[in-house]
Amino acid sequence: MAYQAVTRAFVEGDPLDQAGGPLDVRVVVAGIRAEAKDGYLFEEVPWDRFPEGGSVRECMERLLSGEAVRTSLARLVGLCANDMRAAVALAVPFLIRIGTDPEADHRAEAITVTAEAARMQHQGVSTRADMLRFRGDDEWFFEVTGYLQNWSVQATRDAIAADSDLLLPLLDDPDPEVRIAAAYALAAASAREENILRAFHAQLLAEHEPAVRAGLVLAIAQLALAHQDARTVVWMRSCWSDPARPPEVRVSAALGWMWLTDLPVSDELRALLDEFATDEVARLMAPLPWMRAARTPAATACAAVCGPRCTPEPSMPLAPRTTGTIRGHDRWDREPNKPAPGLVVPCRQTLPLSESSCHRLLDW
Repeated sequence: MAYQAVTRAFVEGDPLDQAGGPLDVRVVVAGIRAEAKDGYLFEEVPWDRFPEGGSVRECMERLLSGEAVRTSLARLVGLCANDMRAAVALAVPFLIRIGTDPEADHRAEAITVTAEAARMQHQGVSTRADMLRFRGDDEWFFEVTGYLQNWSVQATRDAIAADSDLLLPLLDDPDPEVRIAAAYALAAASAREENILRAFHAQLLAEHEPAVRAGLVLAIAQLALAHQDARTVVWMRSCWSDPARPPEVRVSAALGWMWLTDLPVSDELRALLDEFATDEVARLMAPLPWMRAARTPAATACAAVCGPRCTPEPSMPLAPRTTGTIRGHDRWDREPNKPAPGLVVPCRQTLPLSESSCHRLLDW
């Protein structure tokens, strides 16, 4: 029934006619009561309204009971890899609460599912313009069911922002994998970016684990790009050029700077990458979710968690928009005074990361 309803509404009809209605997953997720989220009242969520909703609810019940946790998480990731995010978006508030429960199993994985649901068309992408970009602001994508995937992603990003107060303390969790997962999820938040950026910077100063430091820098870059935060461009430049910073921070900042700008890669930056983008740093950064996504096509990522029968189908893009720009200045947390010319963030560019020596970071 859900498949038929989505086909009638989004394939045979005008998708925008559904905005604000019962098939708008953004509205449905935003309308879940706080008491229902905190009490895991799954019966209050209209799962069957969206394709695979019953399957997602079953996964959530198993996660809550501690039964078949890995299989359930793999199923949710598989739906995202198959471009079927609408029902997974309904689960995001509950997944966040599972991730924040110190008694729960696989907390990092649960949080990572929320982050994956917030990102589409990102597997295997490593171009300067697109690697950190949240697709959907400038074009439409449809799920394999016909549902408007932009709405699924927006619902997830809104849910992450709404529950950011639950995720922010996890940046200082004892488990480094949870800290990385929390940064990955928070980088997708649709709002409250100022508070989140401040928390990222504060944790970066206190963080003792090199891989987590690298992940925090990438999270700062992605959140800044999503919210057109010009201050971060110059902060990244000062960070990668600072010899007092650890190598993994300088390399991550160099990558972040390249992904935030379309300026030519300078000799100084190339020399930095030649010196510090070593096999050791590549191994250290390889497990970070941003780097895994850049190395891994969707089909491979899905097969890794769901088995070979899981075969993603491509989404259908429509209506590209124009490019946007960011201009940087001297500190990430200061209001701009005089814009610095030339610091542009294009929505589209095809310069591959592998044109610089940092391509070896993707080989691991």
